[in-house]
Amino acid sequence: VSTTHTITGAIVGVGATQKLSAVRWGVAGNIVWAWVLTLPAAALFAAGGWWLGHRIF
Repeated sequence: VSTTHTITGAIVGVGATQKLSAVRWGVAGNIVWAWVLTLPAAALFAAGGWWLGHRIF
């Protein structure tokens, strides 16, 4: 877990304990989607680079 994950989780958690409307849930949802999609996107990018490199060299 990175520092960014920890800080973001803490901000959302503290905001939610104060008042649920204090958290912009749309933004929090976008952050979670970015976390979920980062690993598969990086894997696809790496696979494409490997495939291209394998074809060229």
